[in-house]
Formats: sequence, structure tokens, C-alpha cells
Amino acid sequence: MPNPTAAILIIGDEILSGRTREGNAHYLAGQLVERGITCREIRVVPDDNEVIVAAVRELSAAHDHLFTSGGIGPTHDDITADAVAEAMGAKLDVREDAKAILAAHYAARDTEFTAARLRMARIPDGAELIENPVSAAPGFSLGNVHVMAGVPNIFQAMVEGLLPKLTGGAPMISRSLQVLRAESSVADDLRALAGRYPDLSIGSYPFVQEGRYGTNLVLRGTDPVQVDAGFAELQTAFPEGT
Repeated sequence: MPNPTAAILIIGDEILSGRTREGNAHYLAGQLVERGITCREIRVVPDDNEVIVAAVRELSAAHDHLFTSGGIGPTHDDITADAVAEAMGAKLDVREDAKAILAAHYAARDTEFTAARLRMARIPDGAELIENPVSAAPGFSLGNVHVMAGVPNIFQAMVEGLLPKLTGGAPMISRSLQVLRAESSVADDLRALAGRYPDLSIGSYPFVQEGRYGTNLVLRGTDPVQVDAGFAELQTAFPEGT
């Protein structure tokens, strides 16, 4: 059986403006590989309700899982929960379990539990909370959509708690070989190898090192026998590789 598929939706004007460097998709994609979930698409959208709704509907229908990052904080432009609820046809309101988590968090810090902070307890009906061990405000899973914070350390903590609950497939195995050849000079051999191993992903990634052109040859797959066989042929084709 093929591995489950996933898409990642990054939400935030600050990403599109270049103000904030995006790293959550990079982190999650690596975690999905280890879990045996194949990431098929990464998309970045602005803080625009209609755009988010359309993206959630499209990506959740096309993949087994959709992971979102950003837009679940206390401010007026944090609209991800509203948009996901609309996209999935669910009612959104303050939920008592989420409210209790936040109330306890702020009480322990002798901090006022304001109306703005209460916004973070708005959870769609039928959703399951995603724990936030860093700042308490929970994310949620609604159907196959998993909604998480945009702050990197909070996002990573949420991912760490969420992924073990999801059913994955065979982990992706990756092998690489570095050759000091231009990418154009390895293309024919790689094309032939890819034809012999259609179930493997074979890529080439050029670089320049001390003024010399080189290429990283990367072979990926879930079947260790095929990966080993393909990599052995790769080494035979490029015996100077390291």
C-alpha cells in the first residue's frame, strides 16, 4: 500500500512579505518522511479568509492529511480557526476544555485572562485538541486538517505530540553520492537509472565548491532492497563519488 499523503499550508502575511523566514514546513516535511507520510505539496497563503477557506478545501480533499501553521493567536488577523471551521462546515465557539487550559495557564502566572486571550479557546465543533506544552493555547485536528501555531518552537512541540497519533507507512530511505561533475554530465546516466527503478525517486542537486562544479546525487525510496540495488548501480556509474 502507498504511504499516506500530506500537504502543508503556511498562513501569514509576514511570510509572504519576507519579514519572517519560514522554517515550519521544512521541519515538518522532515518529520513526515520519518513517519512514512509523503508530503506532496507546500503552499503559503496570506491572512485572507476566502483564500484560506479555498486552500483548506482543496488540499484536505486531495491528501490524507493537511497540516496548517499560523494564525491561531489572540489578535484580529488570527483567522485560521474561523477559516478552517468554515471550510469544514463546522461551528466555531469558545470550548470549555480549551478555556480551562488557558485559564489555568494564566492563573499560574498571575496574568489576566483577557478577551483577546480567550479567542485562542475558540475551537470548531467535533475537533480534537492538539496539546501545546509551550504556551498552552491548543491547536486542533478537525477531520484530516491539523491546525497548529506559527511560532517555530510551539509548532515543533505540537508536531511532536501529534505525529505519533497518526498512522504512517514505510519510512523514506535516502542515500546520497557527491560527484565533482557538472549536473549536465550526469543527466544521461541518471535518466537510465531512473528508468530501471521507477519506484525510486532519483534527483540531482548541483553546487560549486572551490570553483569546481559538482552534483549531489540523491536516491530515495521505501523499499530497502531497491534502494540498496539502485545505490549500488549509482556507485558503479560514478566510482569517484563520495
